[in-house]
Amino acid sequence: MNIPFVEIIGYAASVLVAASLMMSAIVKLRIINLIGSLIFTVYGLIINAYPVAAVNGWITLVNIYYLFEIFSAEEFFQVLEVEYNSEYFKYFVNFHEHDIKKFIPSFSFVPEENRKAFFILRNSIPAGLVCTESRQDNSLFVNLDYAIPGYRDFKTGRYVYKKFLKEKKIEKIFTNPGNKIHEKYLKKMGFVKTELNSKPAFVLKIS
Repeated sequence: MNIPFVEIIGYAASVLVAASLMMSAIVKLRIINLIGSLIFTVYGLIINAYPVAAVNGWITLVNIYYLFEIFSAEEFFQVLEVEYNSEYFKYFVNFHEHDIKKFIPSFSFVPEENRKAFFILRNSIPAGLVCTESRQDNSLFVNLDYAIPGYRDFKTGRYVYKKFLKEKKIEKIFTNPGNKIHEKYLKKMGFVKTELNSKPAFVLKIS
């Protein structure tokens, strides 16, 4: 059975809109929803379903507006160092433990003297948590780099690696690979694959 091309357009738009509603990252949600609603607008015009075209045309404009707001808004980042034994740190890790393990299965909460924890505040909201471990060769090991849902648009990561950790005057940053999604994120931040103590790792050379 041959499906008419017009129907394929409608199905494609439906899939994109449905997929966008399953995304936790606001920017990705808006972009995918924008594409889906735009295709739906074209679909509505093709089949002369003008109410469908009008509604989805409006949704397209709304998505464009909010994406412009997101990308043009000035955001303020601040780093807040916390102790491993602080109640909020333990609460945060316990609350997000399942999600953390999904991205970084090897992460474990082990307080040691050479380890530090930093909350990355984004407009005063604790959007991410970074746990580091100092090494003797003027390098740093990142045990955890985690952003909460809704703040996984790379802005927090860029602040961490392009500004905050870069100011630490270190030469290299090592970290564990994590899952495929986390590996993709690390590569986006400039990390490359390497080995550390005969185990797979990623490294970022600070220029």
